Formats: sequence, structure tokens, C-alpha cells
Amino acid sequence: MSDRDHIASDKRTIIITGATSGIGLATAKILAGTGAFVIGTGRSAERCRDAENSIRRECPSGRINYILADLSSQQQIRTLAREIRSLLADNFETPVIDTLINNAGTFSGRFTETEDGLETTFAVNHLAPFLLTHELLPLLSQSKDGRIVTVGSGSHFHAKMKWNNLQLRRFYFGWTAYKQSKLGNVLFSTEFNRRFLEKNGIRAFVADPGLVQTAIALKNSGLVVKMFWKHHIKKGATPEEGAATSVYLATSPEIHDNDAIYWKYQKPMNPNPRALNAADARTLWEISCRLCHIDNWG
Repeated sequence: MSDRDHIASDKRTIIITGATSGIGLATAKILAGTGAFVIGTGRSAERCRDAENSIRRECPSGRINYILADLSSQQQIRTLAREIRSLLADNFETPVIDTLINNAGTFSGRFTETEDGLETTFAVNHLAPFLLTHELLPLLSQSKDGRIVTVGSGSHFHAKMKWNNLQLRRFYFGWTAYKQSKLGNVLFSTEFNRRFLEKNGIRAFVADPGLVQTAIALKNSGLVVKMFWKHHIKKGATPEEGAATSVYLATSPEIHDNDAIYWKYQKPMNPNPRALNAADARTLWEISCRLCHIDNWG
């Protein structure tokens, strides 16, 4: 069965962050081509415009819009949520979000801070999905089948949360920051389901795309990391192949027969046992609320 077969008549409304290149762009193209109303985000106005035009050319009947936002900025995340709500209100009598795909991610080979004073990898890879989900939850709650899909990584298997140095302000190492943020994605999904699944039926998942030929480690890295990544991704899948699990989790009715959180190659698998630790999931949630200035969420 192809990626498109089980969603040929899909009419879902889907938000995809980081959708101007790589896995995100491939995900947007597949879903727009199958009837979903897709809203993508990106940091560059030019790349947002190019991505939207490209999808419109390839999928003339597709419904696609892009919104500009830098997800390292909490102010821009909140503005993005307002713009999404406004766009949906202009297009639908009853605005609904069926799936939020937290796809955007970053890697930094050196310690950098966002405008909010947060370590960049932690802010973009973990706090941005956390905050955007919070902002869009009312519209997700309007769906009969609300879903949150956060794109993770197998690197989380080799991580643990450094509670006394969570933002790695001491002894920063890029891969450590990245792995910890990906563990955070699973902890977030675990705790979200505990707090909200029975309350409003929304399910959170993590989609592991496997090794994919993307430029994530080439943008903010030194020469050694760039050389390693260029060699490493030669063995990787295409972005279209990497998008398959996100597409599946965003749309397939089959997931209702399985309560797994972590998925790879469109199949459930066990995550790092640390990612299912209830105390750690609760602790990270509380810290994330504080860092995002959210009171008593869930």
C-alpha cells in the first residue's frame, strides 16, 4: 500500500511546522495532494513562498497555505497560533484542527540562546511543540479525532534528562543537546496523553523517521560535524520516505487499534524506557510550563 492509499479522500485540517524543506515539505506535499487542508510554517518568507508555489504546481487542487514564524521565539509562536486561528475562521464556519505535526527541529554545534534566553536546541525541539500545542489545543479539541504528531529521533535512546543542567549551560555538546530534546519529545507525548486523552480524546504520538537525507546538522555546525553528517546521510532515506510515518499517524484510522506512543516505519515500537517514566514526564511538563509562562495546564 502506498503512502497515499489510506488517505485518498482525507479532508482533515493539518498544521505542519518546519514545512519548507526536508521531511516537513514532503509531508505537506503528500497531505495537500490527498485533499487535506494544510497549513505549513517556515522561518523564511522566500522559502515559504517557494514551498507553497511548488505544492500548488504539483497539486493544483490542493489546499495549502504557509505562515511565517521563527519557532525559537515564544512571541512568534503565539502570533503563529493567532494567525492559524484567523485563517481557519476565514475558511470554515466551524474552525477545527484535526492534526498538528510538530516537525520543525534544529541542531546547533555550539551553545546559542534564543531571544527568550533559552538554549536554542531545547527551545526549538521541545518547548516550541509544547507551547504551540498549548496554543492550538482548543481547536484540536473540536476535532472528533484530534492528533498531535511530534517528529522524534532514534537518538533519544542514548539520552537522559540532565535535570541539574537541562539547557547545558555547562559543558555544552551539540549531540547531547539534540538527543536530550528528542527524549523530551517522547516525555511530552507521554504526559500529554496522561492529562488529556481521556478528557478530550486527543492522542499524542512520536514519529521516528529514521535516518533521512536532510540538512539539519549542516546549518549551525562546525566543519567536523558537517563532514560527519554529509557522510552519514548517504545511507539515509529520502524525505518522502521519512515523511511516511508522520503521514500515517496524522491520518490513518488504523492507529485506533493500537495505544503505542512511539512509531517508526509506520509500525509501533518501544521507546527508551526513560521516556515512559511518569515522574520524569511530569517534571519536564512542569518545567516547560514555567519556561513558557503557562499556568496550570492540564
